[in-house]
Amino acid sequence: MTGINQRPATVKTTCPYCGVGCGVNAAPSATRGDETHPANLGRLCVKGSALHETLTPDERLLRPVVHGRESTWPEAVAEVARQIRESVVLHGSGSVAFYLSGQLLTEDYYVANKLAKGFIRTPNVDTNSRLCMSSAVAAHKRAFGGDLVPGCYEDLELANLLVLAGSNAAWAHPVLYQRMQASARPGRRVVVIDPRKTATSNLADLHLALRPGTDTVLFNGLLVWLADHQALDQGYLAHHCEGFDASLSAARSAAPSPDAVSRVCELPVEDVITFYRWFAEEQRTVTAFSQGINQSSAGTDKGNAIINCHLATGRVGKPGASPFSLTGQPNAMGGREVGGLANTLAAHMDYDSPGARDRVARYWETQAVADGPGMKAVDLFDAVERGDIKVLWIMATNPAVSLPETHRIRRALDLCPTVIVSDCVRNTDTASHADILLPAAGWGEKDGTVTNSERCISRQRRFLPLPGEARPDWWIVSAVARALGHQAGFDYERPADIFREHARLSGFENDGQRFFNISGLADLTDEQYEAMEPVQWPVTESTSDSRRLFTDGRFATATGRARLIPIASRLPAGNPGEAFPLIVNTGRIRDQWHTMTRTARSSRLLAHRPEPFIEVHPEDIRALSLTPGALATLNSAHGHFVGRVRSAPEQRRGEVFVPIHWNDQFTGQGLATALTDSLVDPISGQPEAKHGRATLTHWPARWHGRLLVRRDRPKRWKADYWAKQVLPDCDSWFVAGQCSMDWKSAVPDWLGGQPQLVMEDVREGRFRAARLRNGQLEAVLMVDRDPDALPSVDWLVSCFSQPELDEASRRGLLAAKAVDGDDAGNLVCSCFQVGDRQIQRAIGRGANSVDALGRELQCGTNCGSCVPEIRSLLDSATEAV
Repeated sequence: MTGINQRPATVKTTCPYCGVGCGVNAAPSATRGDETHPANLGRLCVKGSALHETLTPDERLLRPVVHGRESTWPEAVAEVARQIRESVVLHGSGSVAFYLSGQLLTEDYYVANKLAKGFIRTPNVDTNSRLCMSSAVAAHKRAFGGDLVPGCYEDLELANLLVLAGSNAAWAHPVLYQRMQASARPGRRVVVIDPRKTATSNLADLHLALRPGTDTVLFNGLLVWLADHQALDQGYLAHHCEGFDASLSAARSAAPSPDAVSRVCELPVEDVITFYRWFAEEQRTVTAFSQGINQSSAGTDKGNAIINCHLATGRVGKPGASPFSLTGQPNAMGGREVGGLANTLAAHMDYDSPGARDRVARYWETQAVADGPGMKAVDLFDAVERGDIKVLWIMATNPAVSLPETHRIRRALDLCPTVIVSDCVRNTDTASHADILLPAAGWGEKDGTVTNSERCISRQRRFLPLPGEARPDWWIVSAVARALGHQAGFDYERPADIFREHARLSGFENDGQRFFNISGLADLTDEQYEAMEPVQWPVTESTSDSRRLFTDGRFATATGRARLIPIASRLPAGNPGEAFPLIVNTGRIRDQWHTMTRTARSSRLLAHRPEPFIEVHPEDIRALSLTPGALATLNSAHGHFVGRVRSAPEQRRGEVFVPIHWNDQFTGQGLATALTDSLVDPISGQPEAKHGRATLTHWPARWHGRLLVRRDRPKRWKADYWAKQVLPDCDSWFVAGQCSMDWKSAVPDWLGGQPQLVMEDVREGRFRAARLRNGQLEAVLMVDRDPDALPSVDWLVSCFSQPELDEASRRGLLAAKAVDGDDAGNLVCSCFQVGDRQIQRAIGRGANSVDALGRELQCGTNCGSCVPEIRSLLDSATEAV
């Protein structure tokens, strides 16, 4: 990887993870929060703090690969252009499709959409934002007339009632959670609406653990309560809204009383009334909603049920009072600005907006743009499977892991005549199906802008050289466009050229109806673009304050009024039955991101939850004869998932939770999307990811093991279950098998050679072996019948960093600990590598608060993401006294 060890000065850039959009002061050797950035004011979560640890040459895609052979850029570009051209001639423009990503920068997104919709003229362009934000988009458009987030992050701090619906912000948006936590004050109340008790619930004054999928019932009931208790803003409704009477009538039919809501949502009626009363009483109310609302077959209705209550009380676009969509990805909103979704055009224009197609065509100086809308993600891959799509170009995303019914997605990719994948990582589940691989620049190597959840445009700046033949996505797309004969429209020399064009289009023939307008940035010089500070849109010559929208009560609808939408409270289609009695909820965990292609490179990010797991209520564990810490299998109609059972009293009975992140590079049977159906919201097209159905059974292991091997050793062993964990100086696997093993004969394959140290107890089902070379530890294997009997590997990992083991260390290898060493336990604090047993020992010594533990162990003093777990350990210690 050429130039990777160069050390440029620290650069101000933006984090590439969630939609908070934190500012980062970045260099190859360190990342820290940017105290001047308005999103985070210097805070970073553990993922952001570890960004520099992911900047490794491992697994990078460095050269184009065409039909299995490394190629040059001219050859690869010519082949991509040939495949697209021939498909259009033989099968029509719609036979070519693009599947994009919220990981792209706005400039990359813009050029890809321009080529696809404006010049190839295919409407079949969608994005992985469909999987996380499209229901919020549809709800905004129905209510406000446009995909417009009315509030800003400051509102989360100003609100006297903060409602978090379907959001585990403590893990999914940690920096925003820290801002909410820091703004606590007497009289401020927090309501968390989530079937699970999560880390975010620690902030709650009231936790509503409702039945999954019943959010519309809860908020329809709230609208009825507001009407019946004279808590409506009649003036606001009269002057700025329409559709209230029909919406209230629908709400009465669905949720006529708190008692009815209580029955359907399976909540104590007193808690329902408390929530309704607090909402009615407090003008400064923010309802922040995220994937628990969006990732649903009724996600759009859920969003509108929330927005209805805010419109009915006039709480939109006011300080401390708005509905607020917490975006999933760093540039999900930037992609929406440029038309990344299949049903949109560029600059917040839609296919069905009068004159929009002609306007965009004239601006791009093309004959016409695509007839649309195109196919949304799930429908798009159905079309690939049917054979309607002949060329599929996937950029910066991993649909073979992230889309539901993964077996069908993989079959579709295999059936597609030409799959093109642009990525910075060579080995992904999706890349394994590619006919053409194009090496794209990664974070730190590319340059452009992103837009976060509060409409704030920030710069991502390059501070690393481009490795190998990697190129920015805008460069790749432009090169293909020119090869297709569209030189004039794609003669960009730098990202600033694209940004200026994008900004001018936002203001082109904009009569004020399109709220997205950044024409005030259209004339930035290259130097001004390079130095651009974070700015919220709209940005025009007349803009004075863009923090909030709709402050004057004028909306983006044809009438200028907001629309309340009648909601019929449609419950999930996939209710459990005898065949599949459990509800499967999927979601993020604290230290991982999407499909782990970046975060899994950091050893400390994999330490908190190192392998796939299944969270199960203790009573369900007993009823199903499971064992905490043992392996179990979830079986659905489409596939299965094997993970470690975690006892979780915070789960509702009959429901389980699994993480979304693992892929085939890191485990053999841990894809959450094998358990979810291709059920989608009929309006947004967003898949249902929170209501899978499955059975849960014990996974009958004869043995369990841990294998640690120095890097780059060939894998010559097989196990029925495995999960890989990258560690500082070695790679580790959790392994298990369902058949007996002759370990003495098999161990050379596991260790890469004959061991020098061996211990076997056949009666106890225990085996230990270690291999050394020239005094250096090469590999260790530990096997036991009981997984709980396997020792911690922390001390063993440290042995791999030693150039030569001393005699005392050699003696400790098979015991996996130094003679006088203490076990740190399961990792809690990733920033300072502090385990639960360390914390428990410190509590026993008298450190009886989060602050006291921070002073003694440093845990919880950096990003703060581990504080909820530290509090749980403190609570457990108090209960045990």
